[in-house]
Amino acid sequence: MSAVKRAAVVDEPLDAASHSALVEGPGLGAVVTFCGVVRNHDQDRHVVRLDYEAHPTAETVLRRLVEDCLTRHPADAVAVSHRYGSLTVGDPAFVVAVSSAHRREAFDCAEAIVEVVKTELPMWKHQTFGDGTSEWVASA
Repeated sequence: MSAVKRAAVVDEPLDAASHSALVEGPGLGAVVTFCGVVRNHDQDRHVVRLDYEAHPTAETVLRRLVEDCLTRHPADAVAVSHRYGSLTVGDPAFVVAVSSAHRREAFDCAEAIVEVVKTELPMWKHQTFGDGTSEWVASA
């Protein structure tokens, strides 16, 4: 039976190890963790900061997206969080941990969650560049 152990949209630092710990268990042979981290560039432009804004329904939508993924890509447990607010280079912005008895199910479910969250979670990203300019970034 699949379980969503965590589906959170938070303004606090994220930790991949704590997400993995939420989904581990003695009968589970695979724990797949994905951590989306703020990088220092976007194509040829130097990025110094990202600011994420979340719609008030973002956490409810995140839980629904994860539950929908679990119907198509069964796994035993999932813990997922997306951060909002101001993040600097190296900060984790998005963490997913998925466990299952076998690796293929865990990988497939984790990938499906990452893809659907990137395109459907009501959050917006604003990039600030080293030259002081900034821009909103479309989901994709």
